Amino acid sequence: MSLLPNIAAIRKNYAMESLSEASVAKDPITQFKSWMDETIAAEVNEPTAMVLSTVNSSGRPSARVVLLKDVTTDGFIFFTNYASRKGHDLQVNPFASFTFFWPELERQVRVEGTIKKVSAAISDSYFHSRPVGSQIGAWASPQSQPISSREELEAADADYTKRFGDLPVIPRPEHWGGYLLEPDRVEFWQGRPNRLHDRIVYELQENQWHIKRLAP
Repeated sequence: MSLLPNIAAIRKNYAMESLSEASVAKDPITQFKSWMDETIAAEVNEPTAMVLSTVNSSGRPSARVVLLKDVTTDGFIFFTNYASRKGHDLQVNPFASFTFFWPELERQVRVEGTIKKVSAAISDSYFHSRPVGSQIGAWASPQSQPISSREELEAADADYTKRFGDLPVIPRPEHWGGYLLEPDRVEFWQGRPNRLHDRIVYELQENQWHIKRLAP
């Protein structure tokens, strides 16, 4: 089996920036926030989009794109349906990874660690900051479950719109909320010429971050 010629020939020589052990922050959260600020300033498309990878009880991995919603000293926060496929994966295997890729800046960040649910107060606060349509959508969509048609989904959305139409505040469904990934390994990748990329990794050992350079 061979790759299609038009795919095999695609390559780019990265040469925008460099990354060194001496130039990075002492902890990965600070370094990540610095890169995120630069990504937003550069008006990168979907700067908070990240690939979330999970593994189920049988050791089968799955991945999907979700949106980062906050970064704290404890880690990275996103929100989803707890009853979704990723929610079931995280219930049985509370380890996950994120991958950010910002091609406009020739950068990638990989985050690995343990996952836990955020507090109900944090989930409530974010849920009620969302547009009303998105709040209703969280009720209407049985995420990751088979449905008979688009019409079924739209009918559920209409039903919940009518149900909550007169309420001053839409309640957050118990099956919807946030997760916090507490990192123990974070890698920053900067594209460099001739595939000799810069890779700086932070590893948490005995509550201390250790910084290493990896071969590309």
